[in-house]
Amino acid sequence: MRDDICTIPVSEVFEVNDGCPICRMKKTVEDHIIDYIMGAAMMEPDVRIETNKIGFCLEHYEKMLSHKGRLQLALMLETHIDFLNDNILKNNILISNKKTAKKSDQITNECFICNKINWGMERMINTIYRCYETERDFRDLFSKQTNFCLTHYNLLVEGAGKNNMPKYHREFVNEITKIVKNYSKNLSTDLKNYCKVYSYNNNKNDCDWENAKDSVERSISFLSGKYFSE
Repeated sequence: MRDDICTIPVSEVFEVNDGCPICRMKKTVEDHIIDYIMGAAMMEPDVRIETNKIGFCLEHYEKMLSHKGRLQLALMLETHIDFLNDNILKNNILISNKKTAKKSDQITNECFICNKINWGMERMINTIYRCYETERDFRDLFSKQTNFCLTHYNLLVEGAGKNNMPKYHREFVNEITKIVKNYSKNLSTDLKNYCKVYSYNNNKNDCDWENAKDSVERSISFLSGKYFSE
C-alpha cells in the first residue's frame, strides 16, 4: 500500500479550524484508505494477501457497505472466506485446536483499515512535533486552534518530550493545555445554556442558543474523540 494513501499534509489540517484537528486528520486518513481499498487496491496482490489474512472490523465493514462498489467488497470477502476455510477452519478442528482458535481470533480482532490508520497517524503525529519544533508558521497555526479532544490531547502530551522536541516540548504542552482548558470551560457554559432553554423556571431569552444548540454533539466529540463536523 502506498505511503501517501495513509498520510496527508499536516499543515493543511491545521489551516482549518473545525473541531479537533487530530480527529479531522484521522477521518481524512480513514476516508482515503476506504476509497483506496474499495478502488484500485482490490486488484493489488500484496493488499489482497493482507486483507485475506486479517479482514476488517465491524465499523469498517459497515463503512465499506455504505460505500459505492458493493462488488469490490464481495470480491474481497470471497477470497477472505476462502482463506479462512483453507487455512484456519480446515478439517473442522476449530473447537479442539487452541492454535487454530488463536488464528481465528486474529481475524475477529484485527482490521486492515485500522492498522493502516494507526500506521499513518503515528507518522503524522511525529510530523506535528517536527513542524512545531522547526516552523514558526506552524506554531502560529497550532496556537490558533480552538479545540483538541481529550483522547488526542492525551496522545499529543504523552508523546511530546525532549527526544523529539528538544526546544519547544514544554511550550507545546502548555499551549495545547491552554486550548483544551478554554474549550472545556466554554463547553460547560454552552451546556448550561442548552439545559436552561428546556427549563420551565428560566428565562429563555437569557440563553445563548446559537452556541448551545450543538453543545451535546460537541461534548461527545470532546470527550470521546468521535468526529462531528462543526
